[in-house]
Parts: sequence; structure tokens; C-alpha cells
Amino acid sequence: MPEAIKLYVRVIDSWSRYIGLFAMYLIFVMIGILSYASIMKVFFHPSIWTVEMAQFVMVAYFALGGAYTLKEGEHVRMDLLYSGFTMRGKARSDLFTSVVLIGFLVILQIGGVSSLIYAIGYGEKSFSAWAPLMWPVKVVLNIGIFLTLLQAVALFFRDWAELRGEPLP
Repeated sequence: MPEAIKLYVRVIDSWSRYIGLFAMYLIFVMIGILSYASIMKVFFHPSIWTVEMAQFVMVAYFALGGAYTLKEGEHVRMDLLYSGFTMRGKARSDLFTSVVLIGFLVILQIGGVSSLIYAIGYGEKSFSAWAPLMWPVKVVLNIGIFLTLLQAVALFFRDWAELRGEPLP
């Protein structure tokens, strides 16, 4: 494999790891928001922003954690079939699914950017009592999709190297 591809895979794997670890801690932010909401609802006046803010944090948790999940191989796969494949068969299967995943993520990214442009251009707000602007969560969602796309390309290169018999570290 060319050195540029090896460097790309190392850099993207590193980014995915650090951003995934950051995203992992967002669950505590969400717990904090929901705990605050529970306390306010029981003892004081309920807040109108807490549930929706927890949903936004969950979007960030999910979107930013996608690349890390892909890097660690924790994504869903049909292990019933996959476990019976040879190493070369697994590499072929992974290479094919990487191409499909990249295509899906490109389409998802195009739709996400389109939605973000709309949200910024029209000042889109949520249909709730709080009515926050939607563009910040859409920015985070697009960043997460883009990082997952970069990781999917790195996974493609890793699978390609495996198929060629020169696995990447």
C-alpha cells in the first residue's frame, strides 16, 4: 500500500478515536440535563427546554460516535453468515459493504448539507414551546456524517490491503 494511504488510515483512526471518546462523555451531559429536568419537575416549575436539549445531545452522541464505532468494528453485521467465511472471504465481504456504506454516507451527507443550508437560510426553528434554532444540531449531525464517511474510506483501504495480503496495522 502507498504511504499516503497508510498515513490517511492512521490519521483518520486517530481522529475517530479522540472524537469517539469525546462523544462517549456526552451521555453524562444528557444524564445531567435529564436529572435537572426531573428535579425541576418534581420540586419547582418544569423547564420547557430540557427534553429537547437532551435529544440534541443524543444526536451529537450518536453522530459523533459513528466513526469510532466503525473503527472499532462494533457495527452491526450478519455474523451468522460472516463467521463461516475464510479470511479472504471476510475481506471481500467487508470491501463490498464498505463501498455500499460509502455510497450511503455520501447520499446522507448530500441530504444533510441540503437540510443545513435550508435551516440556515430560513432560520428554521423546532416546532416546540422552546423553539430553538435547528442549524446547530444539523451542523453537528453533518460533522458526524462526514467523520463517519472518512472512517468508512479508511475501512475500505484497510479491507483492500487485507484482500491484497498486506494488512494495515
